[in-house]
Amino acid sequence: MEPVLCFDDSKSMNFTKLDYCQFLLSSQINYTLTHLAQHLQPGSHDTINRYLKDQKLSPCLLWEKARAVLEPDPAAYLLFDDTVLDKRFGPKIEMTRRQWSGNQKRIIGGIGLVSCVYVNPKTKQFWVIDYRIFEPDKEGKTKLEHVADRLQAVRERGLPLHSVSSRPACDS
Repeated sequence: MEPVLCFDDSKSMNFTKLDYCQFLLSSQINYTLTHLAQHLQPGSHDTINRYLKDQKLSPCLLWEKARAVLEPDPAAYLLFDDTVLDKRFGPKIEMTRRQWSGNQKRIIGGIGLVSCVYVNPKTKQFWVIDYRIFEPDKEGKTKLEHVADRLQAVRERGLPLHSVSSRPACDS
C-alpha cells in the first residue's frame, strides 16, 4: 500500500518515492521542495519535507519500485545523466563539494548525482531505475566509472535495450 500524505482533514494526496524521483528527473532546473509543493496542490514544503525526511530511497529500493511498473521493450534505450544538486546555501550539508554545474555554467557547492533512466520510445514513458551519489573523495570513482557500473547492473538485470545515450559530462 502506498503512503498517503494528509495536508488537512478534508484533503489528501498520494505521494510515493517514485513520484519524487520522477519530479527530480523532470525538473532539471528547480528541484526544491517548494517547487514540488507548488505543483502538487494542496501540498506544502513542510509536509513533503517531513515525509521525505523519514524515507530512505536506496538504489535497490528504487529499482524494486520501478521494476514493478516498467514496460520493457527491445527498442528501449538507457539515458545516463549527471547533475549537480545546488547546495550553495548549505555548505555544511554532507556530501556537498565544489563542482561544475552545467545549469549554472560555473563551479558551485552541490551534491553530484549520476542517474540512469530507462526510456521506452514506443510508449514515450521513462523510469529512473538507478542512481549514484558522486563522491570521488570517498569512493575514488569518476562519473564515467559510475555509468559503467550502472550499465553492467542493467545488463545483469536482463532489461532489453537498443542503445545507450549520455549527456556529456564536463568533469569526470
